[in-house]
Amino acid sequence: MASVEIRNIEKHYGGYHAIKDINLTIDEGEFVVMVGPSGCGKSTLLKSIAGLETVSSGRLSIKGRDVTKLDPGDRGIAMVFQSYALYPHMTVAENMGFGLRMAKRPKAEIDAAVARAAKILRLEEQLEKRPKQLSGGQRQRVAIGRAITRSPDVFLFDEPLSNLDAALRTQMRVELSTLHAKLGSTMIYVTHDQVEAMTMASRIVVLNRGRIEQVGEPLALYNNPANLFVAGFLGAPRMNFVAGKVVEVAGHGARIASAGGLTVAFEGLSGPLAIGDAVTIGIRPEKLRIGDAAADVRFCAEVRLTEYLGRETIVYADAGDLTTTGSDSGTGVFTIQIGENKPFHAGTPITIGFDSRDAYLFNADGWTLTSQKPVART
Repeated sequence: MASVEIRNIEKHYGGYHAIKDINLTIDEGEFVVMVGPSGCGKSTLLKSIAGLETVSSGRLSIKGRDVTKLDPGDRGIAMVFQSYALYPHMTVAENMGFGLRMAKRPKAEIDAAVARAAKILRLEEQLEKRPKQLSGGQRQRVAIGRAITRSPDVFLFDEPLSNLDAALRTQMRVELSTLHAKLGSTMIYVTHDQVEAMTMASRIVVLNRGRIEQVGEPLALYNNPANLFVAGFLGAPRMNFVAGKVVEVAGHGARIASAGGLTVAFEGLSGPLAIGDAVTIGIRPEKLRIGDAAADVRFCAEVRLTEYLGRETIVYADAGDLTTTGSDSGTGVFTIQIGENKPFHAGTPITIGFDSRDAYLFNADGWTLTSQKPVART
């Protein structure tokens, strides 16, 4: 059953077109994460679902009800913001039950709802404390508890972990995923952090410039991005891109050559190409290998910088005339991710290799022409 249906939603701010023909169906019990760079429209879309923004055109339905013109309080939603927005003069219990008190619910019902939410969020020992006596993580749990007590049809989260430090963000990611598993509720979550999207979502919605670029399960999007934008946005470190041209076409295969002498043969392409077409080759940092003579494709480079992260090593290597594109436009720097702690010194010459089956190919319009074997998510 569809929990939220978004049909042809548009949003204009004067001459600025913030949301462009958004269509999306979110099923009951899904944890959907909307992700994208600043200004992509994700928060505007979430606020439109909540009723905090009036859509310019289109239709919004929640549990089969048309809520397009309803006030936020009549939509059956509860929202958790980046700011905790707790009342400092109230106790934790009073903050969590505030929405129900405003709705004039019976005291027994409020107490039962607060007790249930406190147990789920492990806040039983904090109910009589004031917000100033709590840690950042506890305050965010209180804000989530306030949403739980309302028993909404849909939970909406607008970058709720942005104000927390790195350790607390990791902890809260686990807690939110656990909460979703316990409640089985529909949750829509907005973030700019792709790690949050990859680790928590049942499906990710990637937005860019007010449009949906791709929707799918996290690993499906990572392994088979629809276009250059999704390929570059999902993945840390980001995918390496190299500009090239088609030099040979045979059936569903093609041979691509780039400035600097890199040549890659592709098979099983999903779209047409012609000799001379401009294309882009993409390769994930974890698929690049240093000093592997068995790699299908190899090229020379020089170590520029090494980052030692304990469980892995990130090497930035300068390949000279082999020019990368994207955020590294005009450089020949490649990022290599190695799954061990291994020393590399600046200025050291190295050979970088990869297998052609691990590379991606994008046409001149940025659409992906290759597919990778999906990895099952358990």
